[in-house]
Amino acid sequence: MPADIVSASARGRVATLHADGEPLLQAHGVNVTLDGRGILNNVNMAIYARQIVTLIGPNGAGKTTLLRVLLGLVPCSSGRVARARRLRIGYMPQRLRIDPAIPLTVKRFLALNNHTSRPAVRATLAEVGAAHVENSQVGVLSGGEFQRILLARALLRRPEILVLDEPAQGVDVAGQGDLYRLIATIRDRHGCAVLMISQDLHLVMEASDSVICLNHHVCCTGQPEAVSQHPEYLKLFGAERLGGIGLYKHHHDHAHDLHGEVVPLHGESNHGEPDQRERDDVRG
Repeated sequence: MPADIVSASARGRVATLHADGEPLLQAHGVNVTLDGRGILNNVNMAIYARQIVTLIGPNGAGKTTLLRVLLGLVPCSSGRVARARRLRIGYMPQRLRIDPAIPLTVKRFLALNNHTSRPAVRATLAEVGAAHVENSQVGVLSGGEFQRILLARALLRRPEILVLDEPAQGVDVAGQGDLYRLIATIRDRHGCAVLMISQDLHLVMEASDSVICLNHHVCCTGQPEAVSQHPEYLKLFGAERLGGIGLYKHHHDHAHDLHGEVVPLHGESNHGEPDQRERDDVRG
């Protein structure tokens, strides 16, 4: 198994080791009402150090609103949010529109609102696989390249927790697998927690320690495989959503970059073999 691929069972042990400590972020009975419409109803959740927690749910379920509440960008109508003292957060928004007519290079964009050095920018771009676009104009980047730039921007804050709102938006299916593997590698390398939104559970199953299924309230929560079989999840998405190709469940002799191009793998890998989860608990 390559050094940058950590087994699901290993990730489960990490999550267990930190589960007894204080959570980095925690929601207690959070309710949000906007324009007289209930968006979130009695949401309780917590994320601990080094965990990767994925929020899934249908469109309009309140996932982005919950992230914004946790970040303090949207007030909750009732309930409360607790954050670890002096918590450093790296936030990657779902969308960030930049006028392509504005002359703005990638390195200049990353220097905005980040008190960081040029070597740090270069090192972070290399880490996310985007060193080749350092001097490119932001307006000419592909969807996959721009997502990696946004990820680099969040990493430059040296976060204790990365909050990623649909990080694979605009990336083709082949590239999404690589992006989620990169996120797992970043967690292992930096020791940060990750809270992210995804629309497709089968794409993020092996990159997640825990999954929260949200539809204005928490429908079910637990390890990915257990959530995928939970009646509330199946009622929302249907069993056919699990019939697609699991990007982490098959062995290949090649990978794909963010553009869908074939990239040969060097050395042997067994990351296509299913990992054994230590627990199969799920709460609904």
